[in-house]
Amino acid sequence: MLSYLMPAEWEPHEATWLSWPKDPETFPPGILENVERTFAHMIGALKHDEKVNVLVNDAAWEKKAASKLADNGIDLKNIFFHHIKSVDVWTRDYAPIFVKDDNGKITAVKWTFNAWGDKYEELKKDDYAGEQIAKSLNLPLAKPGIVLEGGSIDVNGKGILLTSEQCLLNTNRNPHLGKKQIEGYLKDYLGAERVIWLGKGVEGDDTDGHVDDIARFVNKDTVVCASEENENDENYTALKDNLTILEDAGLKVIPLPMPGRIEFEGRRLPASYANFYIANKVVLVPVFGHENDEKALEILRKCFPERNVISIRCESLVYGFGAIHCSTMQQPAQK
Repeated sequence: MLSYLMPAEWEPHEATWLSWPKDPETFPPGILENVERTFAHMIGALKHDEKVNVLVNDAAWEKKAASKLADNGIDLKNIFFHHIKSVDVWTRDYAPIFVKDDNGKITAVKWTFNAWGDKYEELKKDDYAGEQIAKSLNLPLAKPGIVLEGGSIDVNGKGILLTSEQCLLNTNRNPHLGKKQIEGYLKDYLGAERVIWLGKGVEGDDTDGHVDDIARFVNKDTVVCASEENENDENYTALKDNLTILEDAGLKVIPLPMPGRIEFEGRRLPASYANFYIANKVVLVPVFGHENDEKALEILRKCFPERNVISIRCESLVYGFGAIHCSTMQQPAQK
């Protein structure tokens, strides 16, 4: 078996993959229109420096998406529509994870997607959409045969991987596997020589503690870690514990503030500035109209001085329990 290594997100991209929003269960009328504008802003920021591949069900949906982009002043240069049926926008979790083999060749690793522990029966169909992405590229395809979502891991491209016990050790994913067995899969298919296990994720997260709302590598030995200053907030203890784990692991840790309690009709939403996306020349950062927005942006500007850090309002997107990183998947450049 070939050995694989998942490149860091800041390494050169060939493309970013997204799925045009349309699911009324995730984004009902009134919310959906705002999410479409958010996607237009994201795509407009990405398209200048890498291809943007957008999943649409068919020609009619392609026409609708193109029209929405035009309404927001976005031309179609460097945007490519793919007629691949999908239910929801969370490509991070059902698209293949692109890795490089021993020879530097790109391979698509397609994990099983079970809608975050069998929570949403309809969304399990997106497992098929992820496989179609891989097949559309005519790349070698590896299938580990276990459940894993892209948002549950983060890597530095040098063999260190972050994840959370709340997610990967959850009995609704791979109940037949223990920690050491899961680490074996992470090593074999993502090149993880070292796995750092965080504890719990943020409140309101229906993915059971995805790490892309908690802590993210910004270079090979530095992470930003979500940090809650309000001791009375539900996230305070869990995030403090995660920060300690990262410091004890020998990483440089930069606290990243939280945007307070973002909710809709009393329902807490998993809003976090850590759900940013690193593209070739930009970093897209979710903001929520909170006083900590500018603090988070300034921290990330210092982390990525050679990239343009762009804020994207995400109150409507996080209504669906995700944000920018959740709805994007990078395809590394083939050197």
